[in-house]
Amino acid sequence: MASPSPLSLARQLLGILHRDGDRLRHIDAYLHGRHADPYMPPQADDEYRLLARRAVSNWMPLLVGTPAQALYVDGHRQGGGSGEASGPDSTTPEWEHWQASRLDARQAAIYRGALAYGHSFTVTERNQAGEVVTRGLSALKTAALFEDAANDDTPAAALTVTAWPQGEQPGEARLWDARREYAVTFLALNDEKSIRVQARRPHGAGECPVTRFSAYVDLEGRTLGVIEPMIALQDRINQTVFDLLLAQSYGSTKVRTVTGMAPPVQRNPETGEPVLDADGNPIPLRINHNSRRFLFAEDPDVRFGSLDETPLQGFIDSIDMSIRHLSALAQVPPHHLLGQIANLSAEALQAAEVALSRKIAEFRTSFGESWERVFRLAAELSGNASAAEDYRGEVVWRDMESRSLGQAADALGKLRTQLGIPERGLWRRVPGVTQTELEDWEQMREDDDSVAQLAGALTRATPEQQNDVQPVAA
Repeated sequence: MASPSPLSLARQLLGILHRDGDRLRHIDAYLHGRHADPYMPPQADDEYRLLARRAVSNWMPLLVGTPAQALYVDGHRQGGGSGEASGPDSTTPEWEHWQASRLDARQAAIYRGALAYGHSFTVTERNQAGEVVTRGLSALKTAALFEDAANDDTPAAALTVTAWPQGEQPGEARLWDARREYAVTFLALNDEKSIRVQARRPHGAGECPVTRFSAYVDLEGRTLGVIEPMIALQDRINQTVFDLLLAQSYGSTKVRTVTGMAPPVQRNPETGEPVLDADGNPIPLRINHNSRRFLFAEDPDVRFGSLDETPLQGFIDSIDMSIRHLSALAQVPPHHLLGQIANLSAEALQAAEVALSRKIAEFRTSFGESWERVFRLAAELSGNASAAEDYRGEVVWRDMESRSLGQAADALGKLRTQLGIPERGLWRRVPGVTQTELEDWEQMREDDDSVAQLAGALTRATPEQQNDVQPVAA
């Protein structure tokens, strides 16, 4: 069967952006705190609407940031021909590509995009200076086509919008298929007749150079992030906070009452007659009452009383319950959301973070496969045939577990002495160690070995001095 034409691919990909645009923009709005208003009566005034804006408690960035902050690629291990993986080394072509693309800092935006919207993308290509670099692409502006969206890691084609239409000025986009890159212009995402495609150049790779990073993907090929399932629960929290603010503003203080006494009214200073309003009723004077003033009345039938304030604890408990539901559904430990960390042992903290650790491990597996494809693409574009076929290489994730250095040192020492694991194989398990530090340690170790070998050679080359002094006879 003949492959689709570039024009047909462009129409399909722009159609995907049009189809998913409303859903992705809805997710983006909740990520940045633009939430749906809580329920208000039709006659709500400006004061109500002000409280509604203040009721927004945006938990979504925390749901994205908590796992994203534990995702940090710290190295790449090449697949060895003998079945053994070599140690991380910054001199490998893969890691040089990583550093040239400045992905130490830029990788976080790729993870956050995938976690928020369900997927994000990267493109690996040569820049104007001729260097092979990888950069991230937004899910709001990028779409990809797969023959099998659930299982394929290589898209048949991908498109990213570089400029949206402005009035009569057409929008611009870049399209990649398995061989070439194309320039695309369009007036609207759903206007197929306005789409124009112009071939630009071969991109140099043997397949589409765009790689998808997906948080969750099902067997239907649908991607899902961490925000969309939590929108209903976020709305519930906002509604409860809004009700709390209403009760706090209008019913949280006692109301003093008095019956059987007419209030003083405004009087004309010249005639002494009451001043009437437009309906002919006397205008009462404002009563300046506070905790320092004493109320009294001459009429014995006057009765003073008060209306109790509205209890707020029920609203607070409801907010706390909703946040706990959010914690359970999002697999984020409650102390990350509630800040309640007092009197928790190390074992209790570790048990509370088990679900989050499993969730992060799932993301690392998915994102790690995507990075491996990126490295193979970069190797192909650089002319490194062996690395382009390296399907056994893997990225090295930094250990972000919360452990003390003393505990880690004790555990690593036991692994060395009791299990006989080589000490150099345990170096990268030291908490917080970076790949550069590992290489420095390796160099220091080699320098120390060289010095020791030199000292041993000098010792062997130097003959021992003989004691030739003979004892003198008495």
